[in-house]
Amino acid sequence: MNETEDQLDEIQDSDVESEVATPEVEEALETIDQPPQEIDPETLVQILEAVLISSGRPMSVNSLAAIFLEEERPENEQIREALVTIAERCENRGFELKEVASGFRYQVRQTLSPWVARLSEERPQRYTRALLETLGLIAYRQPITRGDIEEIRGVAVSSTIIRTLLDREWIRVVGHRDVPGRPAMFATTRQFLDYFNLKSLQELPPLSEIRDLDQLNPELDLGEDTGGRVLDLPEETAPEGAEETEPVDEQSLLDEDEAMALAKRPLDDILGYGRKQEEENE
Repeated sequence: MNETEDQLDEIQDSDVESEVATPEVEEALETIDQPPQEIDPETLVQILEAVLISSGRPMSVNSLAAIFLEEERPENEQIREALVTIAERCENRGFELKEVASGFRYQVRQTLSPWVARLSEERPQRYTRALLETLGLIAYRQPITRGDIEEIRGVAVSSTIIRTLLDREWIRVVGHRDVPGRPAMFATTRQFLDYFNLKSLQELPPLSEIRDLDQLNPELDLGEDTGGRVLDLPEETAPEGAEETEPVDEQSLLDEDEAMALAKRPLDDILGYGRKQEEENE
């Protein structure tokens, strides 16, 4: 009987010991009870570097903040400080951290683009002088109608040019002028700013400094036919008799959801010009 009781006591003691937490379990429990640790500045820099390299598109501060869990998310100011650190580390390197309209992105320094371009087997897309002049007028005179552009340039604007700019999402429709025919008014987009390495419209060079098509976009291969020609853009004063339009603030120019949906409509509907109007202009 005593022997049986001793065996029962041993079994009970072993059960109690098995219920005692191991050091590993105790450490894990302590970690759960502790508040989440703040990400240190160097780790934050490394995380942002990895995200920017992997994203393949510009990332805003809010977009970068959204990749973190709520309990570990740094303040926007901390993210901005980390971005400054990243930009400083890119100095004297072949790439840079560039802020454009849509956010921050890594990119090759423009001075090195001729060498990097040789990696591509595809020839750079060429743009006509007429297309670049049209884009330049929209950028500097926005919002502007097709009729305004034709009056300034003195020639008809091809529907192909407008369609190309819309398809590239460099321009969009921001409204219609309240005149017979209600012609569409065009303005540039956030994609336009991103492509030309601009953060805002205020970074456009003064119109008086634009004297050559190559200055409009040094990265474009314009070919021998257009290189070196003068881009004859008008002075900043409106042409006599031109109808005044209310200025559009930049934020509304960048509000694109409705405009991009409108851009998918048939081109004649967007422009407010029928074939008859085009034939008259020609």
